[in-house]
Amino acid sequence: MKEWASQLEKEMVRDDPAADLTTVNMAMQKQQMIETEMIKKAHHIDQLMEMEPQLEEMHPDELEDIRAHRLAVQEQLQRLQAPLDDRRRQLERKKAAFQFGRDVDDEKLWIAERLHLAHAKQLGENLPDCQRLQKNAQLLTNEVENHEPWIERICSNGRELIDAGHENSAAFEQRIAELRDAWQKLKEAINDRKERLAESEKAHQFLYDCGEAEAWMSEQELYMMQDERGKDEFSTRNQIKKHERLQSDIDKFADTIRQLAVKAQKFIDEKSVLSDQIALRQSQIEKLYAGLQDLSKERRKRLDETLELYSLHREIDDLLQWIADKEVVAGSQENGQDYEHVQMLQERFQQFARDTENIGSERVARANDGCDALIATGHSDAPTIALWKDSLNEAWENLLELIDTRAQMLESSRLLHKFFHDCRDCLSRILEKTHAMPEDLGRDSSSVGALSRKHQNFLKDIDAIGEQVAQIERDAGDLRDGYAGERALEMAARESEVVKAWRHLRGLCDARTSRLTDTSDLFRFMNMVRDLLLWMDEVKREMTSQERPKDVSGVELLMNNHQSLKAEIDAREDNFNSCISLGRDLLNRKHYASSEIEKKLIKLTTERAEMMRRWEDRWEYLQLILEVYQFARDAAVAESWLMAQEPYLISREYGRSLEETIALIKRHEAFEKSAAAQEERFLALEKLTTFELKEMQRLEEEAARRRGHPGSPSRQTHEVFGVEPDDFNMTLSSLDSSGAARTSTLERSRLAAGDSSGWRMSLARAPKFDSRDPRGTKTGDAFEGTLIRKHTYESLDRKASNRSWEKLLAVLRNNELTFYKDAKHKEDGITFHNEPAVNLPGCSVNVAQGYQKKKNVLSLRMPVGAEYLLQCASEEDCQRWLSELQLATGQAQLEEGSRSQTLPEGAQAKAKKSGFFSRSKK
Repeated sequence: MKEWASQLEKEMVRDDPAADLTTVNMAMQKQQMIETEMIKKAHHIDQLMEMEPQLEEMHPDELEDIRAHRLAVQEQLQRLQAPLDDRRRQLERKKAAFQFGRDVDDEKLWIAERLHLAHAKQLGENLPDCQRLQKNAQLLTNEVENHEPWIERICSNGRELIDAGHENSAAFEQRIAELRDAWQKLKEAINDRKERLAESEKAHQFLYDCGEAEAWMSEQELYMMQDERGKDEFSTRNQIKKHERLQSDIDKFADTIRQLAVKAQKFIDEKSVLSDQIALRQSQIEKLYAGLQDLSKERRKRLDETLELYSLHREIDDLLQWIADKEVVAGSQENGQDYEHVQMLQERFQQFARDTENIGSERVARANDGCDALIATGHSDAPTIALWKDSLNEAWENLLELIDTRAQMLESSRLLHKFFHDCRDCLSRILEKTHAMPEDLGRDSSSVGALSRKHQNFLKDIDAIGEQVAQIERDAGDLRDGYAGERALEMAARESEVVKAWRHLRGLCDARTSRLTDTSDLFRFMNMVRDLLLWMDEVKREMTSQERPKDVSGVELLMNNHQSLKAEIDAREDNFNSCISLGRDLLNRKHYASSEIEKKLIKLTTERAEMMRRWEDRWEYLQLILEVYQFARDAAVAESWLMAQEPYLISREYGRSLEETIALIKRHEAFEKSAAAQEERFLALEKLTTFELKEMQRLEEEAARRRGHPGSPSRQTHEVFGVEPDDFNMTLSSLDSSGAARTSTLERSRLAAGDSSGWRMSLARAPKFDSRDPRGTKTGDAFEGTLIRKHTYESLDRKASNRSWEKLLAVLRNNELTFYKDAKHKEDGITFHNEPAVNLPGCSVNVAQGYQKKKNVLSLRMPVGAEYLLQCASEEDCQRWLSELQLATGQAQLEEGSRSQTLPEGAQAKAKKSGFFSRSKK
């Protein structure tokens, strides 16, 4: 390796530079071999470095010598690398200069060869020759254009040598200019050659097109001059289609003729070498085209005449065949097996007749018009055309006559079969309606009304059946004259069967109408009775629920209200009369519910009599109490007058002088006159009222009864028009405290009468506790028992509309108080009058201390001002309810002493002192 490096160093010292491109290329190859060998040697040195550890193990004594030798060789090779790189650059520069010169010489030779081809004088003798020369010229153009990048590359290489500062830059510049000048001349020569060839091609192409056009028109002339006619319409139509295609081609060829004329004129204007020949050829072409058009028109006229003749012949033949086919259908003898069949045949034949007449009339008229038109134009086959026309018209008349005969036959058959069909259909409808008639008469007025409306619809439905029956009878009368034998007997039997079934159905309908009317009247009567009974109950309740009057005006207001009730009762008189008349009418008609109707009538009259009796009793009571209140008013006025005069009468003043005594005398005389005027009023007060007279009569009768039956006390001994002894005692105490002038018995009677408002009814109907009513007890998570409730106020300033006492089942659960009519309604979850539960938090519950008419009464007040009075069965029951309700409302517990009584003593004493006269004084 060291020897190779030394030898290489010697070669590089004596190396000669190359004199031409060949020697430069050889030197370059040698340089490449040296560089390749240098790379291999460097690789061998690297391998030796990698092998040093192994050599150290094998020859540790010689390792230093080996390493020193390797380093010397490596250093020698590194010294050779720089000269080698300089040598390569010199060789590449020389090669570029020699290569540029070689390329420029080669391109000049190549341009000279192509320039000779571009200067050729041949332009072609005909179009193919001209096109061949154009293809060659195009190939030359393509070759030059493809070679232009190589020329540019050579010039670019020379420009790079010049830019690199080559010693021959001036020569390189000159050679580049020579090359570009030669290249430009070549391109100009090629373009000139292409222009001359293009002009020659256009002229030869025009002449060629003229030849082609002349050949095509000559060919068409041969076809147009033929006199061949089609054997039938189809072949004639084909010939016309072919002629139309040729005519279309000829018409389109006019564009070609015009284009040729434009081109010819252009050649003439440009004074082309072949302009005279071009003008002559264009004139010939135009004359030939005009002759071709004339021949085409004549040929089309002959073909149209032939087609018209064949078309008329075909149309007449088709129409005659069509008429023959229709005659087969019109001549059918089928009349149908039943009504549906004959109806189907008739519908089909009617459609057939309409279509035949519409289509046939149009087609025959069109054929006749065609024949007349051809005959009018003087056609050579005019006699034959006239014969075709006559035969066509005769066949058409025969077909119309046959259609009319067939239509009459089918109509007769249809009427007969329709009669039997209508009989069967009507009989089936009658039987269907007979079976569909319901037996139900309804359970109430709405259901009866629905059934009545349904029955009316049913009657409307069968009205159509009645019309159908009448039509069957008319049809039977019309057909009876045209048929005899079995057909006549069959028609009579069918008619009789239908009429009999119809009469049976009408009888059933009339019977059901009567039953529905009776049922409707029954429910109407029952509704009227129910409404009147409910109204009478309401009137009775209103007569017994009025408030207690406080003075004469209050009694007069009650009397006016009572008279209003009388007016309302009188206004209902027509309703009572209508109801009773309807009930009697139903009884006279022997209604199936006569027993129930009779009971309702008896109950209605009884309740009415009871209502009138109560009204009379109430009116009598109001008159009595009015008299009592009037007496109390007059007595109070008289008492006030007496008390006003009493200071004057007890006065000890008799006058201190004559004038004073005379004035006192005059004053006394005036008093006596005033007393005389008041005497009539005091006499009227001494007169017994009607109430007092009846009370005295009652006492006398009671005394007589006691003398006759001492051991059997009667209810009447304790009642005065239904007033209990306790009420008498309460009113007596009021009378005692009032200081009235009558006897205690009369005063008590008056105050009893004056202190009872609606007592005849209310005391008899007021709810009371009995032993079966449950007391307030715990039941699971609820507290329940029987309470008697009165709704007093709906809000702070509005009294309740219904302030009557009601005995209800009360249930307290989850701080809510719910009222039920009874235990059964509680199980069903139906509250009293569907009222919602009372939410107790926020309410207040206390003993009703201001209420004196009943004992053990609690007051339940709500935040909105509504108030309920709740009466308990006993004082213990009252305490239990009070405790539970106050717990539910969240109130503080009352003191132990306040739980032991329901009414304070002060309130009771105040109640005893309150009377009629005390209120009057206020």
